[in-house]
Amino acid sequence: MKSPLLQFTNKGIYCKEAKVYLDPWKPVDKAIISHGHADHSRWGHKKYITHHRNVPIISYRLGEINVTGKEWGETFVINNVKFSLHPAGHIIGSSQIRVEHKGEVWVFTGDYKTEDDGISTPYEPVKCHTFITECTFGLPAFKWTPQAEVFEDINNWWAQNRAEGKTSILFGYSLGKAQRLLKYLDTDIGKIYTHGAIENMTEVLRPLVDFPLTTLITKETKKEELLGNIVLAPPSAHGGTWIRKMVPYVTASASGWMTFRGARRRRAIDKGFVLSDHCDWPGLLSSIKETGAEKIISTHGYTDIFSRYLRTLGYDARTEATQYGEEENEAALASKSTSAV
Repeated sequence: MKSPLLQFTNKGIYCKEAKVYLDPWKPVDKAIISHGHADHSRWGHKKYITHHRNVPIISYRLGEINVTGKEWGETFVINNVKFSLHPAGHIIGSSQIRVEHKGEVWVFTGDYKTEDDGISTPYEPVKCHTFITECTFGLPAFKWTPQAEVFEDINNWWAQNRAEGKTSILFGYSLGKAQRLLKYLDTDIGKIYTHGAIENMTEVLRPLVDFPLTTLITKETKKEELLGNIVLAPPSAHGGTWIRKMVPYVTASASGWMTFRGARRRRAIDKGFVLSDHCDWPGLLSSIKETGAEKIISTHGYTDIFSRYLRTLGYDARTEATQYGEEENEAALASKSTSAV
């Protein structure tokens, strides 16, 4: 029986013909990396290949590595297997990985979203025979409001807090979500302050995107400076000692999980804004349809439920276990910050 073009192994997704892994979770000789989040780009590989916009991200996060950057749609051949990277729309520099050999085409999405966030290269569907997809939000309950409406709500929330003399603290992942929030905050309302992990990552990305001015919070930052302004911080910073200097404050989180009120209560957050860097239910289904693929493999999220539903639609759908899912290691990012907060 013919071996599949891509195999799921204990190290990661493996292309045997090319001796290359896609987003492996254990050290390998050669890895093609979809994007910079820690569950997809890990330390220890001998050779990294990724989109050139992701090069500064993984170089910052992983240190001294042997990395090559590629353009969108640029074909590179390894042992007669054709590879190319295509926009995933998840975060800056995020790619789908197309693999072709002897007329057979597979696409591995990594993580992706169909809504254009204005800072990432927008998602593009890629025709294939087999489509490897995440389904982080693979339930019908997840249907995103257009981001323009969400950002209007966020800025109105900030303006209300300012009128009440309170500091607004907005939590979002340091890579991806924080920059998306930053891009659309209304600086006519006040100043934007940042936790060190977000400030450092944003500085890495400033050559790629025109972001508003930010001010890093340090030990010298006074509570009076923060009143009425907004603070961007990673979720891991919630409950830390640094937050005490910001009283009186109001907290909020921007996440797809804010769809459920229970998630906000569990995280002890005052306000939740539903904003995700992943596909919602309609986005997943439309993306799969646009690929023309007959075989669908779900790797992380609501895999069993989603695959079962796809089978009712006539797809050859199954699941595979991976080590993807944690969007990023916030503790590791916080430790990269050179400034005390």
